[in-house]
Amino acid sequence: MSRNVIRPFLPGLVLLACTFSMGQSGPFVVGPPAQPAANSNSLPPLPASNVIPDLDKRPKMSDLTRMQLIGVINAELVRVRKICPVGFKNMVLTPEGEVKPDDARLYRMAMTNGAAAKIGDKVQITNVVFKDKAVYIEINGGPKKKSKWYDHVSIGGMGGNTGGGQVDPNQGQATGTAITLEFKDHLPELNGQELKQLLQPILDFTVRTAAEVYVDTLPPKVREAVKHHEILVGMNRDMVIAARERPPQKVREKDEKGNDVEEWIYGTAPQDVLFIRFTGDEVTQVKIMRMGGEKIVKTEKEVDVTEGVVSMASIARQGESPSANAEDTKALAKPAQRPTLRRPDEAPDAAVRQGTGVSVPEHKDGTPQWGSDGQEQPPINTKPPLERWADDKGSGGLN
Repeated sequence: MSRNVIRPFLPGLVLLACTFSMGQSGPFVVGPPAQPAANSNSLPPLPASNVIPDLDKRPKMSDLTRMQLIGVINAELVRVRKICPVGFKNMVLTPEGEVKPDDARLYRMAMTNGAAAKIGDKVQITNVVFKDKAVYIEINGGPKKKSKWYDHVSIGGMGGNTGGGQVDPNQGQATGTAITLEFKDHLPELNGQELKQLLQPILDFTVRTAAEVYVDTLPPKVREAVKHHEILVGMNRDMVIAARERPPQKVREKDEKGNDVEEWIYGTAPQDVLFIRFTGDEVTQVKIMRMGGEKIVKTEKEVDVTEGVVSMASIARQGESPSANAEDTKALAKPAQRPTLRRPDEAPDAAVRQGTGVSVPEHKDGTPQWGSDGQEQPPINTKPPLERWADDKGSGGLN
């Protein structure tokens, strides 16, 4: 009976349910289908900006998340984007990407106390500690001196004391540095990709070479020059190596003023040869010797490196792209003419037979030597030494 009563209203109930479900769902979107979620094991490319919004509104990081993040970044091999002084533990990074202290102070401390890693060097994360408002990360062993408990134990007896004071003083020296990612109010919930993104201003987790990481830290104009393998006056040794690799030949000498300089030489004759002169750690002269005898010399400063910070010098060409100088260095690979030792304004030598390159020597009185004008050479005695000795003895030539 009940089924017969409900059956006439069944189509209306189905239509009402469909209308209600459509009202609860979101609007229809016409377009390409949504991309599937990426695999949790593969990291998507890092965004251009390291700023992650709404970190302050997130809840505090749980213990489970901390354990997962330690497994993600601990013992990772990464490359550094800043100079890391040895034993320094006050390098602070904010979520906005600001690094304290600045590059100039980091450079001075590295020159004074030594560097645990230079820009582009590969380091290892050796310790990760989560605090109330920060993430503390040690690289290459951290900034503290390491020692064992038994290094402080001394055992005494009839033969005297042993242990304790016999420890090598250099054994416990610091070998690394520390980085602190500091938040404002609390340590928010983060995943592995977001933590790596926040550490990007100092630590590079991407798989790249040291030269690529170093070039990315340079100003745009210097970066273009390095990519085009151009050498600018004022570069340091690291920039030259990134642009041209290590030189096959080095020469140390003194310049016109008596200063010690070092010449890096690229190329060999009869091809074009590039000479790069260093005074200390700075390029002070770039000289190109071309095959035709043309010489190009650049001494005007184009790059200013002060305490590890690179900037473009104020010169006439600053408004131009460094690729404008490409003709000076790219011409090394193109021979201009047939190799010759003759200068451009030097006439051919009359004593050289044209087409053969054979020199015809002459005597002081102008008489050509034997064989130079078609005459035969004097006969040469080809007898063995014993026969020549017997002939000379028979003729009375020897006593």
